[in-house]
Amino acid sequence: MSEADEVDRIVGAWNTQRPDLDFSPLEVLSRMDRLSRHLDRARREVFRRSDLESWEWDVLSALRRAGAPFQLSPKQLLQQTLVSSGTMTNRIDRLVGRRLVRREADPGDGRSVLVTLTDDGRIRVDAAITRLVDAEAELLRALSRGDRERLAGLLRKLSLSFDA
Repeated sequence: MSEADEVDRIVGAWNTQRPDLDFSPLEVLSRMDRLSRHLDRARREVFRRSDLESWEWDVLSALRRAGAPFQLSPKQLLQQTLVSSGTMTNRIDRLVGRRLVRREADPGDGRSVLVTLTDDGRIRVDAAITRLVDAEAELLRALSRGDRERLAGLLRKLSLSFDA
């Protein structure tokens, strides 16, 4: 091991106190927790600079990823953002108030609405994703492209184990 980090020091102390336990899960998950805090800070700063809240980002980015004409039903937004129906209604109302989205009648079903990203919403989400990619690349600067790909693969494997 070339350099020790805080997790190494914590695990080392636990190994001294409790040599009967396997602390390898802490070596992985404590680092993930610490890295998550750095990621949260970076994302909050990106969203602040883009004048967006994280919940606004969730909705606007789902609409942007949908492709032109950048619209989804409220039900589709619910599926992508994993919030309750009442929460989504409130979020859409607030985004309409900020003129970042608009409600439109669904041409396929007159009783339903579609939520559409406005030009201002698209400009804002495009600026935010550019900043986000730059900020996250900076967080990963210590890793080579190959290291990133291996880590992404391992994290995908772990993530899929929770979804199974």
